[in-house]
Amino acid sequence: MQLASRDGDLVERARARDEAAIRAIIQRHNRRIYRLARSILRDDHEAEDVLQETYLKAFTRLQDFRGEASLGTWLCRIAMNEALGRLRRRRPTVELTGMEHQEDGAEIIRFPAAELDPERLTAQREIRSLLEDAIDGLPEEFRVVLIARAVEEMSIEETAALLGLNPETVKTRLHRARQRLRETLESRLGPVLRDVFPFDDPRCARIADNVIKRLAL
Repeated sequence: MQLASRDGDLVERARARDEAAIRAIIQRHNRRIYRLARSILRDDHEAEDVLQETYLKAFTRLQDFRGEASLGTWLCRIAMNEALGRLRRRRPTVELTGMEHQEDGAEIIRFPAAELDPERLTAQREIRSLLEDAIDGLPEEFRVVLIARAVEEMSIEETAALLGLNPETVKTRLHRARQRLRETLESRLGPVLRDVFPFDDPRCARIADNVIKRLAL
């Protein structure tokens, strides 16, 4: 099978140790690989280590890439195996059925890039931190599917192929992940929600004064 035209030239140049091509591949796939690795490990530094190890393994074994899957999928599988290996060493009893031994080749959570005032930036950082904590609290099999589908916007078919699952399982896990995420966020935000859109005493008094005035009382 021929390599996809989008990847083919870069792969051939990277095989010849073309630095620009290697950098281009890294830049193209960095975010997705990092997010998938972090969804497994729940640790920023370890995810970065996985990212580096993934590229080292990939670029020293690029002759093994035959194009049966896209380059991005091949890289993600290497990264997931590396992350799962680290997770097993950390927790020897971990089992993630259907998410390993494969190395062959919805809405997105995003914040606007526009310049915001410091107060809004702080609020957005707090919201993002709350989301990240809630995602970290999901079971691995739900967390990885959520990252692949809802954050990285991979299709059901891409996610199923990447994780070695059937599409219906992907749909089920995504539904359960969203349900658990919603429950977690609601439990944490409940007390805060009761205080939104405050209508304090001065505003209440002003409205009363205006009504009394307009009624000519």
